[in-house]
Amino acid sequence: MNPPVIKPPNPDPTSAAASESADAKIPLLERLRRASPLVKSLSLGVLLIIVGLWIYFSGRVSTADAQVDCHITTIAPQVPGYVFQLNIDDNVLVKQDDVLIQIDPREYQARVDEAKSALLFAEAAADSAKLQVPLTRQTTLHNTGGASAQKDSDAADFASSQAQLEQTATANLKQAQANVAAKRATNEKAQSDLERYQPLLATGDVSKFQFDAVEAAARVAKSELDAAEQQLAAAEQAIIIARSNSKSSEARLARSQSQFMVTRAREMEVPISEAAFKSAAANVERANAQLALAELNLAYTTIRAPISGQITQKSVNLGNYVSPGQLLCTVVPLQEVYVTANYKETQMAHVRPGQRARIHVDTYGRNFEGVVDSIAGATGSRQALLPPQNATGNFVKVVQRLPVKILIKPGQDPQMILRPGMNVEATIFTR
Repeated sequence: MNPPVIKPPNPDPTSAAASESADAKIPLLERLRRASPLVKSLSLGVLLIIVGLWIYFSGRVSTADAQVDCHITTIAPQVPGYVFQLNIDDNVLVKQDDVLIQIDPREYQARVDEAKSALLFAEAAADSAKLQVPLTRQTTLHNTGGASAQKDSDAADFASSQAQLEQTATANLKQAQANVAAKRATNEKAQSDLERYQPLLATGDVSKFQFDAVEAAARVAKSELDAAEQQLAAAEQAIIIARSNSKSSEARLARSQSQFMVTRAREMEVPISEAAFKSAAANVERANAQLALAELNLAYTTIRAPISGQITQKSVNLGNYVSPGQLLCTVVPLQEVYVTANYKETQMAHVRPGQRARIHVDTYGRNFEGVVDSIAGATGSRQALLPPQNATGNFVKVVQRLPVKILIKPGQDPQMILRPGMNVEATIFTR
């Protein structure tokens, strides 16, 4: 016998709506408290996963706009010439100071030899000019001293001749003139006496003895007058001679004064010789500079590796003529690569130098550890060749990107070489 089936009463729509309204007024935590243990466990697990994902992803910023980069060094000659020796090939490794290319050095060696000869000639000229300075100084001083002494001596001679002329003209001449006048008076008296005694001798008024005495006195007076006149003539001749000597002394004095002025003028040869020495010394400096330039150009014929790295973009062959500035090859320092990552400006709020970074390399599918080195001072668009101008009135706000330099930590797998230009994904841990 089957048990009776009890049918549930028909639900009342009004009561159902009232029940749902009452359930909505119950707080979420109250409903969770009333839920079954399974629902509680699932809700807690989802909450922990959400919190964990938020913590995990909120402390990092990532970008796929990142590439491996480095400071590539270009190799170009500084002097023209033919390639004499070529020690490189494409993609070979070189060390710093390795000889890469040798330009024909013969012309530059000849210039060095020429510059050395010019330097020796300039040094010899400078030595000669240096010795000439004291020689000119001593010679001019000696000549000036001799001319000055000669001038003083001639001045003394001229003064002596002037004094002698004065003495001859004043004392000797006047004395001779006075003596002539006295002797002439004596002679005139003696001659007058002789003329008076001659008639008396004829009449016998005077004796022969008296007449002879008067006659002798007259002859003596005449002789003394002649002697005095000769002395006067000699005094006058002495005046002429003294005057000639005075003029000669004056001429010698004028000549010695002129010679003294010439020697004083020649003293200007001393600064001229000093200037010549300075000019010769300057020529030595110029010759030294030309020799240094020639030796530098000779050294430029040997092109060495400025850094260690790998040769790329080789564009020179043996025997080519190269010109200054021509690109011959580039050296890529693979051991000094870094990552340039371009982050959006909205990602840069918490990025700081020194933070840990992780680089995922697409080539190897591996991660590399890194550290933030620095942040660029301007956005990439501002550093472009033609930066955008937003003053036209139709400005559209575009999220800009800032380059961030990330260094690769040493000790990575040496088999996985990072080469400039490789695409990577960079993640910076900001916490």
